Amino acid sequence: MGLIDYLSHKRQAVLARKQRIAEGREGATTLHARVTAEGRSGVRRLRIREHQVISDSPPDFAGFNLGPSSPELQLGVLGTCVTHIFEIQAALLQVPLERLEVDVRGRIDPRAGTPGHESTPIWPHDIRYEVQVASPASDEELATLFEAVERNCPILNLLRNPQQIQGTLVRQPLSQELAAA
Repeated sequence: MGLIDYLSHKRQAVLARKQRIAEGREGATTLHARVTAEGRSGVRRLRIREHQVISDSPPDFAGFNLGPSSPELQLGVLGTCVTHIFEIQAALLQVPLERLEVDVRGRIDPRAGTPGHESTPIWPHDIRYEVQVASPASDEELATLFEAVERNCPILNLLRNPQQIQGTLVRQPLSQELAAA
């Protein structure tokens, strides 16, 4: 099954979801992710549903290079979301795509916040993405598709229109080993 065939399958799933929404059988979902720092390595184990992703730092930042860093994951998340929304919108608009690839790039500067770099962002910045498609669709159809993706991509719009994020700190009891020391 090629991507064009998959988009036909995707269209059926998207239309079925739209029907459930229209009938009031689909609503908001709570998303949940849990991250644990591993002992001895500092590796971050990300768990979402039944899936796991390892996040780590490069060796020059006391990591073991066992997985992408958090900023790299963020760019990857943007890329996967843009790709998925391209699939959804192509299916809805019936724009055939033979090939779809999204390349995301950004910058991060470890000097951020240090003397002489006080105004350098500590977060990934200068983020840009390029979508490469092979399609028999017209330029006009592809432009309409791209506009629909930009309007409907949740992560792209989250990054463009950030919201307040609330954090809390909860103290946990020490292990018996540390408490005895």
